Amino acid sequence: MKHVLNENFDWQRCPEVGRQVATRVDRIVAAHSDASRLRQRMLDETGTRLIDWVDHLSLPLDDPFAQNVEKLGYVQSSSELDGQVWRHPQAMVPTIRFQDRNSQDLFLRVDSVKDFIKTHNVANVDVTGGAYASLRSAIISQVGDCRLGVVERHGNGGFETEMVSREFGHAIEKHHAAFSGRERVFMNANGWHDELVGFPLALALIDEAIDELGVNRTCDLFFQVERSYWEQRNHAARVQKQRQDRLGLGWGNHDHHTYRSSRECFASLIGLLERLGFACRERFYGGAEAGWGAQVLEQSDAGIIVFADVDLSPDEVAEDFAHQGLTCRDELGTVGLWCKLHGEAIMLAGMHHLECQFDFEAACSQLTAAGVPAMKPFTDFVYLKQAFTTGEVWDVDPVRLEYLLQQGQISSQQAEQFLKSGAVGSHLEILQRDEGYKGFNQTGISEIIRATDPRHHRGS
Repeated sequence: MKHVLNENFDWQRCPEVGRQVATRVDRIVAAHSDASRLRQRMLDETGTRLIDWVDHLSLPLDDPFAQNVEKLGYVQSSSELDGQVWRHPQAMVPTIRFQDRNSQDLFLRVDSVKDFIKTHNVANVDVTGGAYASLRSAIISQVGDCRLGVVERHGNGGFETEMVSREFGHAIEKHHAAFSGRERVFMNANGWHDELVGFPLALALIDEAIDELGVNRTCDLFFQVERSYWEQRNHAARVQKQRQDRLGLGWGNHDHHTYRSSRECFASLIGLLERLGFACRERFYGGAEAGWGAQVLEQSDAGIIVFADVDLSPDEVAEDFAHQGLTCRDELGTVGLWCKLHGEAIMLAGMHHLECQFDFEAACSQLTAAGVPAMKPFTDFVYLKQAFTTGEVWDVDPVRLEYLLQQGQISSQQAEQFLKSGAVGSHLEILQRDEGYKGFNQTGISEIIRATDPRHHRGS
Protein backbone atom coordinates (compact mmCIF):
# COMPACT_ATOMS: atom_id res chain seq x y z
CA MET A 1 0.00 0.00 0.00
CA LYS A 2 1.20 3.54 -0.68
CA HIS A 3 2.40 5.32 2.46
CA VAL A 4 0.55 8.62 2.87
CA LEU A 5 2.75 10.99 4.86
CA ASN A 6 1.66 14.59 5.26
CA GLU A 7 4.12 16.55 7.33
CA ASN A 8 1.89 19.62 7.24
CA PHE A 9 -1.27 17.95 8.53
CA ASP A 10 -2.89 20.57 10.69
CA TRP A 11 -6.54 20.07 11.55
CA GLN A 12 -8.42 23.33 12.01
CA ARG A 13 -11.54 24.15 13.96
CA CYS A 14 -14.63 24.42 11.73
CA PRO A 15 -17.10 26.21 14.01
CA GLU A 16 -19.54 27.36 11.34
CA VAL A 17 -20.16 23.97 9.77
CA GLY A 18 -20.29 22.41 13.22
CA ARG A 19 -22.89 24.96 14.33
CA GLN A 20 -25.08 24.68 11.24
CA VAL A 21 -25.12 20.88 11.20
CA ALA A 22 -25.89 20.74 14.94
CA THR A 23 -28.69 23.27 14.43
CA ARG A 24 -30.21 21.17 11.67
CA VAL A 25 -30.00 18.02 13.81
CA ASP A 26 -31.66 19.92 16.66
CA ARG A 27 -34.53 20.96 14.37
CA ILE A 28 -35.22 17.38 13.35
CA VAL A 29 -34.98 16.10 16.91
CA ALA A 30 -37.27 18.86 18.22
CA ALA A 31 -39.91 17.85 15.67
CA HIS A 32 -39.62 14.15 16.49
CA SER A 33 -40.82 13.06 19.94
CA ASP A 34 -39.06 9.67 19.86
CA ALA A 35 -35.76 11.29 18.90
CA SER A 36 -36.17 13.87 21.65
CA ARG A 37 -36.75 11.18 24.26
CA LEU A 38 -33.82 9.14 22.98
CA ARG A 39 -31.51 12.16 23.11
CA GLN A 40 -32.41 12.75 26.76
CA ARG A 41 -31.95 9.09 27.63
CA MET A 42 -28.55 9.06 25.91
CA LEU A 43 -27.43 11.97 28.04
CA ASP A 44 -28.92 10.70 31.30
CA GLU A 45 -28.07 7.01 30.96
CA THR A 46 -24.84 6.91 28.93
CA GLY A 47 -23.34 10.41 29.26
CA THR A 48 -23.32 10.75 25.48
CA ARG A 49 -24.75 13.31 23.04
CA LEU A 50 -27.05 12.31 20.21
CA ILE A 51 -25.10 14.49 17.76
CA ASP A 52 -22.05 12.27 18.25
CA TRP A 53 -24.00 9.19 17.16
CA VAL A 54 -25.32 10.72 13.92
CA ASP A 55 -24.04 8.76 10.92
CA HIS A 56 -25.76 10.88 8.29
CA LEU A 57 -28.65 13.17 7.49
CA SER A 58 -30.88 12.52 4.49
CA LEU A 59 -32.66 15.64 3.23
CA PRO A 60 -34.82 16.49 0.20
CA LEU A 61 -33.03 17.60 -2.96
CA ASP A 62 -34.67 21.02 -2.73
CA ASP A 63 -33.87 21.48 0.96
CA PRO A 64 -32.41 24.95 1.71
CA PHE A 65 -29.37 23.29 3.28
CA ALA A 66 -28.37 22.12 -0.20
CA GLN A 67 -27.64 25.74 -1.15
CA ASN A 68 -25.02 26.08 1.59
CA VAL A 69 -23.44 22.64 1.77
CA GLU A 70 -20.57 23.41 -0.61
CA LYS A 71 -19.89 26.80 1.01
CA LEU A 72 -19.51 25.01 4.35
CA GLY A 73 -16.68 22.90 2.93
CA TYR A 74 -18.55 19.74 2.05
CA VAL A 75 -17.40 17.88 -1.05
CA GLN A 76 -19.72 15.76 -3.17
CA SER A 77 -18.34 12.24 -2.95
CA SER A 78 -20.83 10.38 -5.08
CA SER A 79 -24.06 10.65 -7.00
CA GLU A 80 -26.93 8.22 -6.75
CA LEU A 81 -29.92 7.53 -8.96
CA ASP A 82 -32.11 9.57 -6.63
CA GLY A 83 -29.65 12.04 -5.14
CA GLN A 84 -26.22 13.06 -3.90
CA VAL A 85 -23.78 12.24 -1.07
CA TRP A 86 -21.67 15.00 0.51
CA ARG A 87 -18.82 14.55 3.00
CA HIS A 88 -16.58 17.06 4.79
CA PRO A 89 -12.85 16.34 4.39
CA GLN A 90 -11.69 18.64 7.20
CA ALA A 91 -14.40 18.53 9.85
CA MET A 92 -15.78 15.70 11.98
CA VAL A 93 -19.42 16.19 11.04
CA PRO A 94 -22.09 13.82 9.68
CA THR A 95 -22.37 12.93 6.02
CA ILE A 96 -25.25 14.65 4.18
CA ARG A 97 -27.43 12.90 1.59
CA PHE A 98 -29.86 14.76 -0.65
CA GLN A 99 -32.51 12.49 -2.08
CA ASP A 100 -35.63 12.75 -4.22
CA ARG A 101 -38.05 12.34 -1.32
CA ASN A 102 -39.85 14.69 1.06
CA SER A 103 -38.71 13.30 4.42
CA GLN A 104 -35.96 14.59 6.69
CA ASP A 105 -34.09 11.52 7.98
CA LEU A 106 -31.70 11.32 10.91
CA PHE A 107 -29.67 8.08 11.05
CA LEU A 108 -27.71 7.03 14.12
CA ARG A 109 -24.77 4.63 13.82
CA VAL A 110 -25.03 1.64 16.16
CA ASP A 111 -23.22 -1.69 16.45
CA SER A 112 -26.32 -3.72 15.65
CA VAL A 113 -29.63 -2.65 14.10
CA LYS A 114 -31.21 -5.87 15.38
CA ASP A 115 -30.10 -5.16 18.97
CA PHE A 116 -31.38 -1.59 18.80
CA ILE A 117 -34.79 -2.70 17.54
CA LYS A 118 -35.03 -5.42 20.19
CA THR A 119 -33.93 -3.11 23.02
CA HIS A 120 -36.53 -0.49 22.15
CA ASN A 121 -39.30 -3.00 21.41
CA VAL A 122 -39.96 -1.52 17.97
CA ALA A 123 -42.52 -3.52 15.98
CA ASN A 124 -43.11 -3.89 12.24
CA VAL A 125 -39.72 -2.57 11.13
CA ASP A 126 -38.27 -3.32 7.72
CA VAL A 127 -34.50 -3.81 7.86
CA THR A 128 -32.55 -3.08 4.69
CA GLY A 129 -29.69 -5.55 4.35
CA GLY A 130 -29.81 -9.17 5.42
CA ALA A 131 -27.85 -10.98 8.10
CA TYR A 132 -24.07 -10.50 7.64
CA ALA A 133 -24.54 -7.64 5.16
CA SER A 134 -21.88 -4.94 5.40
CA LEU A 135 -24.61 -2.28 5.57
CA ARG A 136 -27.90 -2.63 7.43
CA SER A 137 -30.38 0.12 8.19
CA ALA A 138 -33.93 0.65 9.39
CA ILE A 139 -36.37 3.50 9.90
CA ILE A 140 -37.43 3.25 13.53
CA SER A 141 -40.22 5.82 13.62
CA GLN A 142 -41.68 8.80 11.79
CA VAL A 143 -43.32 11.97 13.09
CA GLY A 144 -44.61 14.24 10.36
CA ASP A 145 -41.94 14.49 7.69
CA CYS A 146 -39.10 13.65 10.14
CA ARG A 147 -37.83 10.07 10.37
CA LEU A 148 -35.45 8.48 12.89
CA GLY A 149 -33.30 5.63 11.62
CA VAL A 150 -30.34 3.50 12.65
CA VAL A 151 -27.52 2.17 10.51
CA GLU A 152 -24.99 -0.61 11.10
CA ARG A 153 -21.76 -0.63 9.09
CA HIS A 154 -19.12 -3.32 8.65
CA GLY A 155 -16.40 -1.83 6.48
CA ASN A 156 -18.95 -0.18 4.19
CA GLY A 157 -18.74 3.60 4.24
CA GLY A 158 -21.25 4.03 1.42
CA PHE A 159 -24.97 3.47 0.97
CA GLU A 160 -25.15 0.43 -1.29
CA THR A 161 -26.01 -2.85 0.42
CA GLU A 162 -25.37 -6.28 -1.03
CA MET A 163 -26.81 -9.76 -1.05
CA VAL A 164 -24.77 -12.00 1.22
CA SER A 165 -24.55 -15.73 0.65
CA ARG A 166 -24.76 -18.31 3.39
CA GLU A 167 -21.16 -19.27 2.63
CA PHE A 168 -20.02 -15.68 3.18
CA GLY A 169 -21.79 -15.65 6.55
CA HIS A 170 -20.01 -18.85 7.52
CA ALA A 171 -16.70 -17.27 6.50
CA ILE A 172 -17.37 -14.28 8.75
CA GLU A 173 -18.06 -16.58 11.69
CA LYS A 174 -14.95 -18.62 10.92
CA HIS A 175 -12.62 -15.62 10.82
CA HIS A 176 -14.26 -14.04 13.88
CA ALA A 177 -13.41 -17.22 15.77
CA ALA A 178 -9.86 -17.19 14.36
CA PHE A 179 -9.25 -13.59 15.44
CA SER A 180 -10.82 -14.24 18.86
CA GLY A 181 -8.65 -17.28 19.48
CA ARG A 182 -5.40 -16.06 17.94
CA GLU A 183 -2.21 -16.71 19.89
CA ARG A 184 -1.02 -13.67 21.83
CA VAL A 185 1.80 -15.12 23.99
CA PHE A 186 5.16 -15.96 22.44
CA MET A 187 8.39 -17.12 24.07
CA ASN A 188 11.86 -17.54 22.58
CA ALA A 189 14.33 -20.38 23.12
CA ASN A 190 15.74 -18.63 26.20
CA GLY A 191 12.35 -18.59 27.91
CA TRP A 192 11.76 -14.85 27.52
CA HIS A 193 8.70 -13.19 25.98
CA ASP A 194 9.25 -12.33 22.31
CA GLU A 195 6.09 -11.03 20.66
CA LEU A 196 7.84 -9.90 17.51
CA VAL A 197 7.59 -13.49 16.26
CA GLY A 198 3.81 -13.28 16.59
CA PHE A 199 3.37 -10.77 13.77
CA PRO A 200 3.76 -13.24 10.87
CA LEU A 201 1.13 -15.47 12.47
CA ALA A 202 -1.29 -12.56 12.93
CA LEU A 203 -0.68 -11.45 9.36
CA ALA A 204 -1.40 -14.95 8.10
CA LEU A 205 -4.81 -14.87 9.81
CA ILE A 206 -5.50 -11.42 8.35
CA ASP A 207 -4.50 -12.49 4.84
CA GLU A 208 -6.72 -15.56 5.02
CA ALA A 209 -9.64 -13.36 6.05
CA ILE A 210 -8.94 -10.80 3.32
CA ASP A 211 -8.96 -13.55 0.70
CA GLU A 212 -12.52 -14.47 1.65
CA LEU A 213 -13.99 -11.25 3.04
CA GLY A 214 -12.03 -8.38 1.48
CA VAL A 215 -9.91 -5.79 3.25
CA ASN A 216 -12.65 -3.55 4.64
CA ARG A 217 -14.80 -6.32 6.12
CA THR A 218 -11.69 -7.96 7.60
CA CYS A 219 -10.65 -4.68 9.21
CA ASP A 220 -14.08 -4.21 10.75
CA LEU A 221 -14.10 -7.78 12.08
CA PHE A 222 -10.57 -7.55 13.46
CA PHE A 223 -11.34 -4.42 15.49
CA GLN A 224 -14.64 -5.80 16.70
CA VAL A 225 -12.60 -8.58 18.30
CA GLU A 226 -9.95 -6.15 19.56
CA ARG A 227 -12.57 -4.11 21.42
CA SER A 228 -14.00 -7.27 22.98
CA TYR A 229 -10.54 -8.37 24.13
CA TRP A 230 -9.91 -4.93 25.68
CA GLU A 231 -13.27 -5.03 27.45
CA GLN A 232 -12.30 -8.28 29.16
CA ARG A 233 -9.30 -6.52 30.68
CA ASN A 234 -10.84 -3.18 31.62
CA HIS A 235 -13.54 -2.63 34.22
CA ALA A 236 -14.37 0.90 33.00
CA ALA A 237 -14.97 -0.50 29.51
CA ARG A 238 -17.40 -3.09 30.79
CA VAL A 239 -19.30 -0.56 32.89
CA GLN A 240 -19.72 1.89 30.01
CA LYS A 241 -20.46 -0.81 27.42
CA GLN A 242 -23.29 -2.12 29.63
CA ARG A 243 -24.67 1.42 29.91
CA GLN A 244 -24.63 1.88 26.13
CA ASP A 245 -25.96 -1.61 25.43
CA ARG A 246 -29.01 -0.88 27.59
CA LEU A 247 -29.98 1.56 24.83
CA GLY A 248 -28.95 -0.83 22.06
CA LEU A 249 -26.03 1.36 20.98
CA GLY A 250 -22.83 -0.64 21.37
CA TRP A 251 -19.54 1.17 20.67
CA GLY A 252 -20.90 3.28 17.79
CA ASN A 253 -19.40 6.37 19.46
CA HIS A 254 -15.77 5.20 19.29
CA ASP A 255 -13.35 7.94 18.29
CA HIS A 256 -10.03 6.11 18.09
CA HIS A 257 -8.20 2.98 19.25
CA THR A 258 -4.81 3.43 20.92
CA TYR A 259 -2.05 0.83 20.71
CA ARG A 260 1.26 1.01 22.54
CA SER A 261 4.27 -0.59 20.90
CA SER A 262 7.90 -1.29 21.71
CA ARG A 263 10.40 0.33 19.38
CA GLU A 264 11.46 -2.99 17.89
CA CYS A 265 7.85 -3.96 17.02
CA PHE A 266 6.63 -0.59 15.79
CA ALA A 267 7.29 -1.03 12.06
CA SER A 268 5.65 -4.46 12.23
CA LEU A 269 2.58 -2.94 13.91
CA ILE A 270 2.30 -0.29 11.20
CA GLY A 271 2.70 -2.96 8.52
CA LEU A 272 -0.10 -5.01 10.06
CA LEU A 273 -2.41 -2.00 10.14
CA GLU A 274 -1.61 -1.09 6.56
CA ARG A 275 -2.45 -4.65 5.54
CA LEU A 276 -5.90 -3.94 7.02
CA GLY A 277 -6.30 -0.91 4.76
CA PHE A 278 -5.06 1.88 7.04
CA ALA A 279 -3.24 4.93 5.68
CA CYS A 280 -0.87 7.03 7.75
CA ARG A 281 -2.18 10.45 8.72
CA GLU A 282 -0.39 12.99 10.87
CA ARG A 283 2.60 12.24 13.07
CA PHE A 284 2.26 13.16 16.70
CA TYR A 285 4.95 14.21 19.16
CA GLY A 286 4.31 15.05 22.80
CA GLY A 287 7.54 17.01 23.13
CA ALA A 288 11.10 16.25 24.18
CA GLU A 289 10.09 16.03 27.83
CA ALA A 290 7.41 13.45 27.07
CA GLY A 291 9.83 11.12 25.28
CA TRP A 292 7.22 9.49 23.07
CA GLY A 293 5.47 9.97 19.76
CA ALA A 294 2.73 8.43 17.69
CA GLN A 295 1.59 7.75 14.18
CA VAL A 296 -2.09 8.39 13.54
CA LEU A 297 -3.67 6.07 10.96
CA GLU A 298 -7.14 5.97 9.43
CA GLN A 299 -9.17 3.32 7.63
CA SER A 300 -11.87 5.52 6.15
CA ASP A 301 -14.06 2.75 4.71
CA ALA A 302 -14.19 0.95 8.06
CA GLY A 303 -14.49 4.23 9.98
CA ILE A 304 -11.61 3.41 12.34
CA ILE A 305 -8.77 5.63 13.55
CA VAL A 306 -5.70 4.24 15.33
CA PHE A 307 -3.26 6.12 17.53
CA ALA A 308 -0.01 4.10 17.61
CA ASP A 309 2.30 5.13 20.49
CA VAL A 310 6.04 4.48 20.77
CA ASP A 311 9.08 5.79 22.69
CA LEU A 312 10.66 8.43 20.46
CA SER A 313 13.46 10.97 20.59
CA PRO A 314 13.27 14.50 19.13
CA ASP A 315 15.58 13.75 16.20
CA GLU A 316 13.44 10.79 15.10
CA VAL A 317 10.25 12.80 14.67
CA ALA A 318 11.32 14.23 11.31
CA GLU A 319 12.06 10.74 9.97
CA ASP A 320 9.63 8.13 8.69
CA PHE A 321 9.72 6.30 12.01
CA ALA A 322 6.57 4.39 11.13
CA HIS A 323 8.28 2.41 8.37
CA GLN A 324 12.05 2.56 8.63
CA GLY A 325 12.18 0.73 11.95
CA LEU A 326 13.37 1.80 15.38
CA THR A 327 16.28 0.21 17.19
CA CYS A 328 16.08 -1.00 20.79
CA ARG A 329 17.33 1.32 23.51
CA ASP A 330 18.67 0.46 26.96
CA GLU A 331 16.50 3.11 28.57
CA LEU A 332 12.76 2.54 28.48
CA GLY A 333 10.28 5.38 28.29
CA THR A 334 6.67 5.24 29.46
CA VAL A 335 5.44 3.36 26.38
CA GLY A 336 8.36 0.96 26.16
CA LEU A 337 8.18 -0.01 29.82
CA TRP A 338 4.41 -0.59 29.57
CA CYS A 339 5.03 -3.01 26.69
CA LYS A 340 7.81 -4.85 28.54
CA LEU A 341 5.59 -5.24 31.61
CA HIS A 342 2.35 -6.22 29.87
CA GLY A 343 3.20 -7.16 26.29
CA GLU A 344 2.57 -5.49 22.96
CA ALA A 345 -0.87 -3.90 22.74
CA ILE A 346 -1.59 -5.73 19.48
CA MET A 347 -0.70 -9.00 21.20
CA LEU A 348 -1.11 -9.98 24.87
CA ALA A 349 -1.79 -6.61 26.49
CA GLY A 350 -4.61 -5.45 24.25
CA MET A 351 -5.34 -1.80 23.59
CA HIS A 352 -4.03 0.80 25.98
CA HIS A 353 -7.35 2.59 25.65
CA LEU A 354 -10.40 3.15 23.52
CA GLU A 355 -11.45 6.78 23.27
CA CYS A 356 -15.15 7.48 22.75
CA GLN A 357 -17.17 10.64 22.27
CA PHE A 358 -19.23 11.84 25.21
CA ASP A 359 -20.77 14.80 26.91
CA PHE A 360 -17.62 15.33 28.95
CA GLU A 361 -19.11 16.58 32.22
CA ALA A 362 -22.01 14.12 32.17
CA ALA A 363 -19.79 11.13 31.45
CA CYS A 364 -17.24 12.01 34.14
CA SER A 365 -19.97 12.54 36.71
CA GLN A 366 -21.94 9.40 35.85
CA LEU A 367 -18.92 7.12 35.66
CA THR A 368 -17.63 8.43 38.99
CA ALA A 369 -21.01 7.63 40.53
CA ALA A 370 -20.69 4.13 39.03
CA GLY A 371 -17.31 3.64 40.75
CA VAL A 372 -15.18 4.60 37.74
CA PRO A 373 -13.55 7.97 38.50
CA ALA A 374 -11.74 10.00 35.88
CA MET A 375 -8.19 11.28 36.15
CA LYS A 376 -7.42 14.98 35.87
CA PRO A 377 -8.33 16.23 32.36
CA PHE A 378 -5.29 16.63 30.13
CA THR A 379 -7.15 18.66 27.51
CA ASP A 380 -9.66 21.34 28.46
CA PHE A 381 -10.25 23.48 25.38
CA VAL A 382 -13.54 24.93 24.20
CA TYR A 383 -13.49 22.55 21.23
CA LEU A 384 -11.72 19.50 22.74
CA LYS A 385 -11.86 17.90 26.19
CA GLN A 386 -10.08 14.68 27.18
CA ALA A 387 -9.51 12.61 30.31
CA PHE A 388 -8.60 9.01 31.15
CA THR A 389 -10.57 6.97 33.61
CA THR A 390 -8.43 5.74 36.51
CA GLY A 391 -6.10 3.08 35.14
CA GLU A 392 -6.83 -0.63 35.40
CA VAL A 393 -4.05 -2.24 37.46
CA TRP A 394 -2.77 -5.56 36.10
CA ASP A 395 -0.60 -8.24 37.62
CA VAL A 396 2.85 -8.55 36.03
CA ASP A 397 4.39 -11.85 34.96
CA PRO A 398 7.48 -12.54 37.13
CA VAL A 399 9.30 -13.73 34.00
CA ARG A 400 8.98 -10.25 32.54
CA LEU A 401 10.31 -8.67 35.73
CA GLU A 402 13.29 -11.03 35.81
CA TYR A 403 14.16 -10.11 32.23
CA LEU A 404 13.95 -6.38 32.95
CA LEU A 405 16.15 -6.83 36.02
CA GLN A 406 18.78 -8.73 34.03
CA GLN A 407 18.74 -5.98 31.39
CA GLY A 408 19.13 -3.30 34.06
CA GLN A 409 15.94 -1.58 32.87
CA ILE A 410 14.22 -1.56 36.28
CA SER A 411 15.57 -1.56 39.81
CA SER A 412 15.07 -4.38 42.31
CA GLN A 413 12.79 -2.04 44.30
CA GLN A 414 10.65 -1.41 41.22
CA ALA A 415 10.50 -5.12 40.44
CA GLU A 416 9.37 -5.84 43.99
CA GLN A 417 6.70 -3.14 43.79
CA PHE A 418 5.38 -4.36 40.41
CA LEU A 419 5.27 -7.95 41.67
CA LYS A 420 3.45 -6.94 44.83
CA SER A 421 1.06 -4.28 43.55
CA GLY A 422 0.91 -4.78 39.79
CA ALA A 423 1.28 -2.00 37.22
CA VAL A 424 -1.19 0.32 35.54
CA GLY A 425 -2.56 -1.25 32.38
CA SER A 426 -5.47 0.19 30.39
CA HIS A 427 -8.03 2.98 30.45
CA LEU A 428 -11.24 4.20 28.89
CA GLU A 429 -10.80 7.71 27.54
CA ILE A 430 -13.56 10.31 27.75
CA LEU A 431 -13.56 12.82 24.90
CA GLN A 432 -15.80 15.64 23.76
CA ARG A 433 -15.33 17.24 20.34
CA ASP A 434 -16.91 20.49 19.20
CA GLU A 435 -16.59 22.86 16.25
CA GLY A 436 -15.99 19.91 13.93
CA TYR A 437 -12.41 19.55 15.22
CA LYS A 438 -10.84 16.33 13.97
CA GLY A 439 -7.35 16.55 15.45
CA PHE A 440 -5.64 15.91 18.76
CA ASN A 441 -3.96 17.95 21.46
CA GLN A 442 -0.21 17.97 20.79
CA THR A 443 0.79 20.33 23.59
CA GLY A 444 0.77 20.04 27.36
CA ILE A 445 0.36 16.28 27.28
CA SER A 446 3.57 15.36 29.13
CA GLU A 447 1.84 15.34 32.50
CA ILE A 448 -0.73 12.69 31.60
CA ILE A 449 1.92 10.47 30.02
CA ARG A 450 3.98 10.63 33.20
CA ALA A 451 0.84 9.85 35.17
CA THR A 452 0.35 6.65 33.17
CA ASP A 453 3.99 5.56 33.60
CA PRO A 454 4.01 2.42 35.79
CA ARG A 455 7.02 3.81 37.69
CA HIS A 456 5.02 6.86 38.79
CA HIS A 457 1.60 5.28 39.18
CA ARG A 458 0.58 3.94 42.56
CA GLY A 459 -1.27 0.65 42.10
CA SER A 460 -4.38 -0.19 44.02
